[in-house]
Amino acid sequence: MIESTKKPLPRWLGWAAGTLAALAAAVCLGYYWRVFYYLDARGVPGTKLCALLCALALLAVAAAAAVKCLKTFAGRGAACVFLCGLVFVFASAPLQAPDEVQHYLRAYSISQGHFDFDAAREYPADVAKLVESFPGAWINSHTSKGLTTDRDTGEDTVYDTTGYALKQYGENGRVQSLADGFAAYQNGTPAKQSVKEPILFMILPFAPQALGILAARLLGFGALGCLYGGRVANLLVYALICRAALRRCAGHGPLFLAAALCPLSLYMAASMSYDAQLLACYYLMAALFAGQTFSKSEMLLYLAAFGWANMAKPWINLLWLILPLLHAKKNWRAPLKKWQFAAAALLLALGVNWLIEWYGGVFRYHYGTIGRMLDGVDQMPQLKFVLSNPLRFAAVLLGTLYENDFFIGQLGIFGNLDLPVGVINTTAGAMLLLGAVLGESRGPQTGLLRRAGAAVWCVVYLAGCMAAMYITYTPVGMIRVIGLQARYFLPVFLLAFWALAEALGLKVRHAAQNQNIALAAFAAYGALSGLLVFQHTFIGPVYTIG
Repeated sequence: MIESTKKPLPRWLGWAAGTLAALAAAVCLGYYWRVFYYLDARGVPGTKLCALLCALALLAVAAAAAVKCLKTFAGRGAACVFLCGLVFVFASAPLQAPDEVQHYLRAYSISQGHFDFDAAREYPADVAKLVESFPGAWINSHTSKGLTTDRDTGEDTVYDTTGYALKQYGENGRVQSLADGFAAYQNGTPAKQSVKEPILFMILPFAPQALGILAARLLGFGALGCLYGGRVANLLVYALICRAALRRCAGHGPLFLAAALCPLSLYMAASMSYDAQLLACYYLMAALFAGQTFSKSEMLLYLAAFGWANMAKPWINLLWLILPLLHAKKNWRAPLKKWQFAAAALLLALGVNWLIEWYGGVFRYHYGTIGRMLDGVDQMPQLKFVLSNPLRFAAVLLGTLYENDFFIGQLGIFGNLDLPVGVINTTAGAMLLLGAVLGESRGPQTGLLRRAGAAVWCVVYLAGCMAAMYITYTPVGMIRVIGLQARYFLPVFLLAFWALAEALGLKVRHAAQNQNIALAAFAAYGALSGLLVFQHTFIGPVYTIG
């Protein structure tokens, strides 16, 4: 047999080709933006835009080289999560994530050393200016619905700019965008109104964000820089917890990486919201459930994540208590028996809830009576209505799921349900399915009880989230559930795809190769999604009125 005398190509040649491809893509993207979104007419210099995109392309290549140096899949995955999340940190407009204004204000207060809650306490002038310049849900706040005169027919026509971050009145009018918010923040005029502490009585969920804000303040940054500092710190904690999940997911690393790099996950992780840590704790608990055994260290990790989740979102997260109990007896290696573990977890959750409520009540000043968020919402009458009309309530749940594409088609809606990115809506579910396919099933070790239990748990959790929002947030007797967002169901999608992969019994011969495919595919998808969010938020499309 004649051996091949061909030598492999040098590694630097591949990196050189990749760098050239990245630079070419950056130039093409800049040209596409200029032509399709009329950037020349809007006064955006083409050469500066091209230079900026090329610099970002070089940074992306350098980041890929740094990730390549890491040895473990979990380490590489966490690095990809952090780097892709950085794209979202700066691609997402300030204070536009769900409840980000309130979360930013609470974290800023903690960074100043205030560990109580005082409604009369005011923030610095630049914080007030930032909040004024970027009102929450900017797209909804600046959405116009009304009539305009058609130039051809002269008749009044209805216009609706919902979902558009950029608006233009007339073909030759100035494009109004979030850039106006940055200009308003920097124009030097003081805010019209002062800003006081929000109605939010928690401390620990905002510790990472507060540390990031504190570091930014010590470095001399203003309110906007503090916002980005808090986002980066929050993202870092999310990435570290995801690393712990990737280490313990028993062959399903690609699926868990797909969930961690899901655009909606990254969007929340790159915000000031404590939902970043909450999602990471969900993924960690799901990974510990998916593992082959449940030992002492895994039990302690699970209890820590379980306690934190119940501190952030009480009651509904008690359902996470069920999953570890589905482990087969032979795989239960924890020092506590199952009933002892269940009792300890329940006491932990109830104790954490009591402590948070007590602390928030004792150290609360000048708040007075706190009203309901929506008119017509009343928990007890709604609960009585549900119990007396169970079939109608079931129809409401099913109808809400149908209206919202079962939420698997809403993984590309960002902000307070105001900015849909169609490409992400269409592809995000498929990426989770790809993660399930690339994973490695453990076969009989999983057990029918654990697979079926996970499927039932998903249905119960889904219904529980909807019921909680119906009772606490929806006007009595309404025919749909108000306030639901796809991010609530990310752990459901993760465990559903895990159960599907296990039920199909997928066997993968080249697990390491599939992990590399997953890293490349999901990191590229996460970074591209961040770029699309930036494009929709700052570049276009522009809605022309009249």
